[in-house]
Amino acid sequence: MTGVADGRVVIVTGAGRGLGRAHALAFAAEGARVVVNDLGVGLDGTPGVGSPAGRVVAEIRAAGGEAVAHGGDIATSAGAASLVAAALDTYGRLDTLVNNAGFLRDRMLVNLDEDEWDAVMRVHLKGHFLPLKHAAAHWRAEVKAGRAPCARVVNTSSGAGLLGSVGQANYSAAKAGIVALTLVAAAELGRYGVQVNAIAPAARTRMTERTFAGTMAAPAAGFDAMAPENVSPLVVWLGSTVSAGVTGRVFEAEGGRISVMEGWRRGPTADKGARWTPAEAGETALKLLAEAETPGAVYGAGAG
Repeated sequence: MTGVADGRVVIVTGAGRGLGRAHALAFAAEGARVVVNDLGVGLDGTPGVGSPAGRVVAEIRAAGGEAVAHGGDIATSAGAASLVAAALDTYGRLDTLVNNAGFLRDRMLVNLDEDEWDAVMRVHLKGHFLPLKHAAAHWRAEVKAGRAPCARVVNTSSGAGLLGSVGQANYSAAKAGIVALTLVAAAELGRYGVQVNAIAPAARTRMTERTFAGTMAAPAAGFDAMAPENVSPLVVWLGSTVSAGVTGRVFEAEGGRISVMEGWRRGPTADKGARWTPAEAGETALKLLAEAETPGAVYGAGAG
């Protein structure tokens, strides 16, 4: 197998199913050796039966590729460290980290328990931070040893993190945090040869096929716009050397569409050069809002 990821060692978290599985298979098809991480839990984060990571490894090997399974909990420091170690011990290097693992515990805000908030923050946000931290420490050590990495990180945000989603306050907040983490990591790690980007995918997975059943269903014929495999080509490109110079960016990927997302930036502004009174501040804010672009609608805001 040869392709844009030929010879690279790639970690994909949450790769037993859905988007993660599609990414792992796509990297392998382009010549990468893949560490397939999946804890093997249910949609709500509870332990499941079988080894989804092992099944994906078997698929890759059956197609002539190289892969190894990792079943550790990447939202723990020990689990994240063992994930990076799995790549280094098995293949002797690490080139790309794709942070993808996550699950849902959806509730309207007033019904959202603290445990449900914490669980989603732990898996999505902490589950991005810890693998990134341990991978970055390895790449920094490589630089100090005189070896220059050409490393890539692809994080997974969501439209919910960019616009918000009714009934998903915990998930939306975690995914928004992943965008900020991406920007900081890109700024901090560039000196070590690491590029960090994020995607906001829309695809059919265990998390979306229930919540958005109407729009996620596969068509009887023709292009399946919600197939997770549609997102993976962009992820593979971002995770390869041919994406040189691209860092600190967020891309939306859905069906056959790729968009560069443009986040918070200063819009209409007024500067008095002195302290405002509340009345002046309010009057000025209303004038500025009249000049500003209308924000995108929160997902689900028109329902019920």
